[in-house]
Amino acid sequence: MTHPDPVHVIGGGLAGSEAAWQLARAGVPVVLHEMRPVRGTDAHHTDGLAELVCSNSFRSDDPNNNAVGLLHEEMRRLGSLILSAGDAARVPAGSALAVDRDDFSARVTAALEAEPLVEIRRELVDDLPPADWSSVIVATGPLTAAPLAEAIRAFTGEDSLAFFDAIAPIVHFDSVDQDIAWFQSRYDKLGPGGGDGKDYINCPLDKEQYEAFIDALLAAEKTVFKEWEANTPYFEGCMPIEVMAERGRDTLRFGPMKPVGLRDPRTERRPWAVVQLRQDNKLGTLYNIVGFQTKLKHGEQTRIFRMIPGLENAQFARLGGLHRNTFIKSPVLLDASLRLRADTRLRFAGQITGCEGYVESAAVGLLAGRFAAAERLGAEPSLPPETTALGALLGHITSGAEADSFQPMNVNFGLFPPLTEKVHKSQRKQTMAARALADLDAWIGRKEAAE
Repeated sequence: MTHPDPVHVIGGGLAGSEAAWQLARAGVPVVLHEMRPVRGTDAHHTDGLAELVCSNSFRSDDPNNNAVGLLHEEMRRLGSLILSAGDAARVPAGSALAVDRDDFSARVTAALEAEPLVEIRRELVDDLPPADWSSVIVATGPLTAAPLAEAIRAFTGEDSLAFFDAIAPIVHFDSVDQDIAWFQSRYDKLGPGGGDGKDYINCPLDKEQYEAFIDALLAAEKTVFKEWEANTPYFEGCMPIEVMAERGRDTLRFGPMKPVGLRDPRTERRPWAVVQLRQDNKLGTLYNIVGFQTKLKHGEQTRIFRMIPGLENAQFARLGGLHRNTFIKSPVLLDASLRLRADTRLRFAGQITGCEGYVESAAVGLLAGRFAAAERLGAEPSLPPETTALGALLGHITSGAEADSFQPMNVNFGLFPPLTEKVHKSQRKQTMAARALADLDAWIGRKEAAE
C-alpha cells in the first residue's frame, strides 16, 4: 500500500500527540516535531510527550451532568489516545479523572513511539514551516517558542494575545500531619475510577487561621515581572491565589478553599475554610494543593503554605511557578476546519487556538488530526455536529466568539445550541448530554459509511 505524503505536526503536547495518533489511525504518516530536550521551557521538567505541567486533573468525568465529562466520553468514542492513556494512568480523585502524570506521559510516548506511521523528530521549528511541508498542524501550545510565535504574528498581521498561567505546588504525602488533616471527597461523592468518597486530603482552617493566611498572602513577596509582562492579563480559570486574595478577603473561602460538603471529624463541624490536596501519582506519595497556583517567590511559598494546619512540616516536591501563555485570535484567523485562512496548508490545534484545559486542548488536536487526515486522503473534512461537546468547542474557537474580546475558554454547556424541546431546568444538562452522544454516534456512523 502506498501511503500519502506525511502530515507534519509541530509540538508534542496533548494536542500534537492526539493529532498525530488520529492521523496514524487513519493511515496517514506523520512527522511529529518536539523541541524538548533540544530546547526546554520554564514549565516542563521532562522530555516526555504530553507532559502535564500544571494540574494532574482532567476535571469531571461525569458525561451526563458536566460538559467536560461529556467531552471525555465523546473522545473515548473516537479512539482518543489521551483519554485511553488517562484512563490507564488514573488515580483516585472523586468524580474527576486525575492521573499519575509520569505514567500518563510514558504511556502516550510509548504508544506514539510504537506506531509505525509516526516519526518523532526531536528538533526546534523556529519559523514558519517550509513550503514543501504541504500539510502542517501547529500544536505548539501556550508555551510556543518565541521565534515561531513571532513568525506567526508577522505572517498573520494579528497580534497574538497573551495571559499568565500559574502552577500549583506538590507536597510529599508523608509530610502531611494526619492528626489534623483527613481524607474526604466533597459531599462524600464516589468516583468512577475506584474512588471511595475519601479521595482528597483536607486541611481545615478556623476563622483566625484563615485571616492570618490571607494577611500573609497579601504581604508576601511576589515574582517581579519583566517590562514586557507588565500588562499581560491573567486567565480567570488559572488565577494565582494571591491575586484572588487581593480581590477580597473571602474570595478564596468561596473559591478553592470553600468548605462546603466537608466535615472535620475532630469537631464534627464544617471548618471556616479548607485546603484540599489531590493525589498526584499512583504510588500516592505525592499530592498537589488544589487550586493553589501561585506567583509567590519560593521562599515565601514554603513559609506561608506551612501556616496551613496539617502542612506545618510539609516537604515540597515542586513549588508553584508562573509562565506566560500565548494564543491567536482564532475567530479571525482560522476557518471551520482549523486551517489558517492566510495559508490553508497550516492548521492550528490545542491551547494556541484559545481553548483552555488539558481535555479541550487534546480535543482540538483530535479534530485537527481527523480533518488533516480526511484532506490528505482526498475527502472533505466532516465537522462534528454543533450539538456535541466537540462541535460546540470547535464552533466557539472558529466563529462563535467575539474576536475583540476573545479569551481562553473551557468547554461548557453555554457553548451548546439550546434545546428545541421544553425541559425542566433540573434535566437540562442530562438532556443536552444525551442529545450530544446520540448526534455524535450518528455522525460517526455517517463517516464510517462514507469511508
